Amino acid sequence: METLLFTFLPKSFPFLDSSFVGTAKRCRSNFIANVTRCQKKTTTSEESVARGRMKTPYSLHEVIFKPLHDFISSFNGGDDNLPRFLDPKHVLYGHFSPVDELPPTACEVSEGSLPPCLDGVYIQNGPNPQFMPVGPYHYVDGDGMLHSIKISGGKATFCSRYVKTFKYRIERDLGYPVLPNAVAYFASNLKASMLLTIARFLTGQFNPFLDGIGTANTSIALVGGRLLALVETDLPYEVKITPDGDITTVGRHDFGGRHRFPTMTAHPKTDPDTGETFAFRHFVVPPYLSFFRVDSDGTKHDDVHIYSMKGAALVHDFVLTKNFAVFPDPQIVIDPPQILRGKAIMRADMKKIPRLGVIPRYAEDEREMYWVDVPGLNVVHTVNAWEEDGGRKIVVVASNVLSVEHSLEDLNQIKIEKITIDAQAKKIVTRYPVSGRNLDFGSINTLYSGKKNRYVYAGVIESMPKMVGLVKIDLSLSAADCTVATRMYGPGCYGSEPVFVAREAAAEEDDGYLVAYVNNESTQESRFLVMDAKSPTLEIVAYVKLPRRVPQGFHSIFVKQTHLHSSQTLNFR
Repeated sequence: METLLFTFLPKSFPFLDSSFVGTAKRCRSNFIANVTRCQKKTTTSEESVARGRMKTPYSLHEVIFKPLHDFISSFNGGDDNLPRFLDPKHVLYGHFSPVDELPPTACEVSEGSLPPCLDGVYIQNGPNPQFMPVGPYHYVDGDGMLHSIKISGGKATFCSRYVKTFKYRIERDLGYPVLPNAVAYFASNLKASMLLTIARFLTGQFNPFLDGIGTANTSIALVGGRLLALVETDLPYEVKITPDGDITTVGRHDFGGRHRFPTMTAHPKTDPDTGETFAFRHFVVPPYLSFFRVDSDGTKHDDVHIYSMKGAALVHDFVLTKNFAVFPDPQIVIDPPQILRGKAIMRADMKKIPRLGVIPRYAEDEREMYWVDVPGLNVVHTVNAWEEDGGRKIVVVASNVLSVEHSLEDLNQIKIEKITIDAQAKKIVTRYPVSGRNLDFGSINTLYSGKKNRYVYAGVIESMPKMVGLVKIDLSLSAADCTVATRMYGPGCYGSEPVFVAREAAAEEDDGYLVAYVNNESTQESRFLVMDAKSPTLEIVAYVKLPRRVPQGFHSIFVKQTHLHSSQTLNFR
């Protein structure tokens, strides 16, 4: 066995320099010793692990892969050689530190009263690693956890639950992490870790094509009557909210097997008039981008493959109008062969000119699609889009990453811009930022999705994704700063993505409330805020003291009880 291991293990790893030779020898010796000890254990033994779980019986993977994983990780994280944005000790700190699950817990309405239109549930999705990572970890890599507050009759119930993905379940049962932290691996040069992942696949430990390895940690959406937790590296997972406010995972949703490759964007767009949902997937081999739609009853149509996208890029979001879909082609590219050159898979290509691609939303192929060069426009999130002048102009409102070369480290320079495309001349005719502040996570009254809207509610970014306040933007203004209302949370306080909820029988676009979680990093206390969207100060009309801290998440949704009920009772399979 020892001879086999010495044959299998390289004398040194290609991502290490000579300063690690001594450490390599010690770790290599420790690895051999650990495997030898594992061999002496009976294959039917079970051991207690964290949180009272039990390990599965010893197998090839415990004998070989876990010691090898620990051996590799000792280089990546044990010698303080990780950059801060990939160091779990730095990333999972303060507002980002993970929490345990919490069953449905009644909450106190500490101030004001909850408006009647808030009859439903606000849900935030975000990364919350089940186990403390060993080795590189990016803040977007954690297991998906949903934090919900269910409101009924002016009373509130809070709950936090993991999305029970394949990744979550296999690691829970083993008692330690085994599947890769995708973004950390893409942003690093980890040849050995990549080879270990391939070995796990080839020996049958997991099959990413059948099981998926996604975390379902990015967003949550109502699609075809189903409540779906999403991440762009996997298919979504269906979840349900029980009558008592608990969150259960139904399972991975493949739209009746009509998905050719098992991934989907975390940012689908639903037309409020037709109930149709439009979405896409991107991948590292052609076709790099594919577009599809889902009917209101959950039926998925065939993919439209976009071969005019010439390389893999991080296409995270898109926009939809009455007749078109618009996709960004940013400078953040994904190039797997780079790892063979000793470089990261994901990087900023500063020689590439960003583009916007316009395609009819009911297109059966890409023949009518065209691309417009937009230098310096690297879209991360979109806000809305609409058509003007009978479709001769398309207006896009989206967030633009200014320091794209540092986008994987710290997105702290990001502006919301308003861009107008001349659809006949196929060129940009106007483009300007709507505020001088760093803004992202833009939200609107969803009844105006795909239509001309006036108001945008966005988070004030300290460093992505930490939001220190909210602003209300009036897109009808031509001023250098279109901000018409502001609410800052105070020192050490950070909020979740704001969501607009319309008042009953609202006659105006901004007649309603903004809702969000706000966490005080110093006191570790969290609140659910309800703010008047028409107020120039976004006045707090009510808040709920939550039973425990809500860590920083990504995207949120508010689902009214009427829609929530339909999503729990209809079956569109």
